[in-house]
Amino acid sequence: MIIYGRNPVREALRGRRTVKRTWATKTAAREPWLAAGAVPVATASAEEIERLCGSDAHQGICAEVSAFVYADADALLRSGERSLIVALDQVTDPQNLGAVCRSAECAGASGIVLPERRSAAVTASVCKASAGAVEHLPVAIVRNLADWLTKAKAAGLWCYGADADSAVDYRGVDWSGGVVLVLGSEGRGLRPRVAASCDALVSLPVRGRIESLSVSAAAAVLLYAASAQQIAPS
Repeated sequence: MIIYGRNPVREALRGRRTVKRTWATKTAAREPWLAAGAVPVATASAEEIERLCGSDAHQGICAEVSAFVYADADALLRSGERSLIVALDQVTDPQNLGAVCRSAECAGASGIVLPERRSAAVTASVCKASAGAVEHLPVAIVRNLADWLTKAKAAGLWCYGADADSAVDYRGVDWSGGVVLVLGSEGRGLRPRVAASCDALVSLPVRGRIESLSVSAAAAVLLYAASAQQIAPS
């Protein structure tokens, strides 16, 4: 895989994957974190880098890295009594997936769980949208999301689905234990079986004129609401 952009390449150098080689413009090659690294840097023009990575959003740098290794979804259920996991139900937009990963990593989440079908995967564009967060955040794939939520509940985690029509305000929820936040795609929301697998559905109040937040914005709000309670002194 060839990833691109300053943050994705920098985090890949700090993360679990092997960075095989990098290309950078003369200006980008002067970045201290890149110049001091152990990976050779080949000087290339902006046009050459665009051809290599297939995007004009490269910020003057790209790198060839080893394939992304997905986490074990069941292992995430053993990540502690204050686990904070995000499960995304058929979120197919790479930008949304990347943005959710960025918020999840910043909020200290345990990981992300994606369904096997009809979901964005961790691609170079997701790496860019996540600002490199996917290099540090476990991302797992499950065959059936509803079945995995049942496992999560059996493991002692509370599963809360985001639903704009729910009468339960997210601020009235006890987030202090192990939690799975379940969010659906924009427009369709959660599939019925996935929603039915949640312990409760919660909503975020919308006081403006449009109907709802984006899935990435909703994820950020819920992540920090849960994180704030989990780190609060008991």
